[in-house]
Amino acid sequence: MAKQRKIVAIFMALVLMLLAACSSGATTTTTGGGTSGDTGGKTETPASGGDSKEQITLRLLWWGSQTRHDLTNEVIKLYEKKNPHVKIQGEFTSYNGYWEKLAAMVAGNNMPDVLQMNYGEYLTQYAGKDVLADLTPFTESGAIKTDKISKGLLESGKPNDKLLGIPLGMNALTVIYDEQMLKDAGAKLPDSSWTWDDWKQIAETVHQKTGNYGTQGLEIVNIFEYYARQNGQKIFNADKTGLGFEEKTLADFLTMVLEQQEKGTYPTLDVILQHEAVEDQLIVHKKAPFDFRWSNQVVALTKAAQRPLKLAPLPGPDLDKGMYLKPAMFFSMSKNSKHQEEAAKFIDFFINDVEANKILNGERGVPVSSDIRKELSGSLDETNKMVYEYIDMIAQNSSPIDGNYPAGSSEVLKALEEVHEQVMYKQISPEEGAKEFKQRAEDIIEREAKK
Repeated sequence: MAKQRKIVAIFMALVLMLLAACSSGATTTTTGGGTSGDTGGKTETPASGGDSKEQITLRLLWWGSQTRHDLTNEVIKLYEKKNPHVKIQGEFTSYNGYWEKLAAMVAGNNMPDVLQMNYGEYLTQYAGKDVLADLTPFTESGAIKTDKISKGLLESGKPNDKLLGIPLGMNALTVIYDEQMLKDAGAKLPDSSWTWDDWKQIAETVHQKTGNYGTQGLEIVNIFEYYARQNGQKIFNADKTGLGFEEKTLADFLTMVLEQQEKGTYPTLDVILQHEAVEDQLIVHKKAPFDFRWSNQVVALTKAAQRPLKLAPLPGPDLDKGMYLKPAMFFSMSKNSKHQEEAAKFIDFFINDVEANKILNGERGVPVSSDIRKELSGSLDETNKMVYEYIDMIAQNSSPIDGNYPAGSSEVLKALEEVHEQVMYKQISPEEGAKEFKQRAEDIIEREAKK
């Protein structure tokens, strides 16, 4: 009998130990069929008692350079340290492969909780698919604090009446240039009054003196949009029913770049494709003194080049008509995310946390929060100080960004890339290319309008 009482006592002691362990914060996870880092739609809950929080896994998708990849992962680690109940599974790809990857995710009902989104045609496209969450409730509750973001910049995340994207930085188109390469070639340095004729002359001087290219290739969509704007035109018309520029404007632009390619100052498409990564651009390897792109990307280029690079506005005339400030990119949220509150907290952390923005160091553009800009302004390195000053200058010498992207605009701009490729490979003339693009674009817009 005594032996039985002893066994019962031991059993009760073990039960009490087990209960104590459970109340100390251990969790039990409902199993499901999700992939690594995915709860499969099942909820992970605390076992019982204590102050433990629900264990959450968020999926985050972004595009960018290796520099962005590294910095984003550092911010993720910081967030996880401050929020131990959250695990963030990052997914990363280059810009070229990003939209194919996202399209496949949407088709497979497998969207990440938080994802990078681009202004213009892609925000319009995914707004039309109705797969992005309206973030207005989170800004109204203060979960995402936006009171220090300019109203105009915040409005850029509204392709309709819903706030579908929170801007992560401010950007402007720029010409990144290697000052020493230009000086060594005896070429003129770009400034706020230079023109397209100056660009051609400088490029030809560099090519003749050094044998290098005089410039990197021009990305057709963004640079032609600027070219159209400085000529008082737009990619799309105001009521989103067609194109907003003359056929001759596109033919003139295509003629200009084709002529530079024929002179050897401008790389062929084959060469451009061999140097797609930001870290592998021609300017990094001192094979060209100019690189046309977004201002925030000078951070990654400077790091890769391991030497100072400078910024200039795009060639004029009528710079103020062509230039505009742009939301560098957005964070959007999946409409079907199971963890929208936690996703909102991470977005807020990304734009409003001082430590996080010190890590990011302006790589996604000048911070959108005026408080963060003020906090960081005293400790900027030379590259970021230059970017801040450039954005301030463009703010005073630019026009509002165009927001008139119709349904099907991503397909239209893809057609522009294809026509540009045909012209640069000399399969069609610039005039034929402009005519073909106009017809294809109008057909796409008309088709989408009938849906």
